Amino acid sequence: MLTDPIADYLTRLRNAIKAKHRVVEIPASNIKKEITKVLFDKGYIQSYKFDETGPQGTIKIALKYNPVTKQSAIVKLERVSKPGLRKYAGSSTLPRVLGGLGTVIISTSKGVMTDKEAKTLNVGGEVLCFVY
Repeated sequence: MLTDPIADYLTRLRNAIKAKHRVVEIPASNIKKEITKVLFDKGYIQSYKFDETGPQGTIKIALKYNPVTKQSAIVKLERVSKPGLRKYAGSSTLPRVLGGLGTVIISTSKGVMTDKEAKTLNVGGEVLCFVY
C-alpha cells in the first residue's frame, strides 16, 4: 500500500532519469495520467502511452534527452503538497519556479493544470509539484 502515489510517480521518474533509461513504466491512476499529460504538453517528456491491461493499468513514459549532451529535459521534480502537509494556493498567490521559467502543476476544481493556465482561468488549488 502506498501512502503517496504521486510521490512514488515522481520518484520513479527521477530514478529513471538518473539511470538514463529511455522508457519508464508506472502503475496508472487518473491523477498520474493527468500529470503525465501536463508533462507532455510542456515538453518535459517525449511521449506516453496508457496501457489498460490488468486491474490497474500502467503508464509507459518515453523520457526526453538532448541528443548532443544527453542531458534530460527534466532537471528537477519536487513534490510540494504531501499527505502530512497539504499546500493550497489561490489564483493570486500561486508560486513561481525559477522566476516563471519552471512549471508548477496544480490540481484544481477544473482538473490538473499548470500555474499559468490556472492563473488565466482564475482558479486555485492544491500545489502538487514543481518541474524544471
